[in-house]
Amino acid sequence: MEGGGVEGGGVEAELTALAASGATTLVQLMAGDAWATVRDRVRALFGRDRSGQAQTADMELEEARAAVAAAANSDDRAALAGIESRWQARLLLLLREDPAAQAELRALLAAAGHSSERGTTVHNTVSGGDIRGPVIQAGTIEGDLHFG
Repeated sequence: MEGGGVEGGGVEAELTALAASGATTLVQLMAGDAWATVRDRVRALFGRDRSGQAQTADMELEEARAAVAAAANSDDRAALAGIESRWQARLLLLLREDPAAQAELRALLAAAGHSSERGTTVHNTVSGGDIRGPVIQAGTIEGDLHFG
């Protein structure tokens, strides 16, 4: 009997660690440009096999994203930690209720990590011809560009 309790504790610790990692990644994604590429997957994760849950999750995720943006803009680390804590609790509950969600969350985390790795290494080469003006390569430009 005691061995079962220890094993159960190991499973709970693993779920807690996965939920913590998921919440940290989720908040980081909400704060960045990568959110657009993973939002539907996160929404689907919370809406798995639950009618109406995907729409509810979508609204909650958008509210959380707005809160993350506001907290990040004001450098409110306590607010960010609170948002992360709430999503960790949500993820932990989801993982306990739906063991199949573990694989989906792991895949989402792997994809999110992969996508952020792609964004960190950039190599550009401009060659051929005679370039006499500015060359700009950017992911996102906000505002106007003026040359001259």
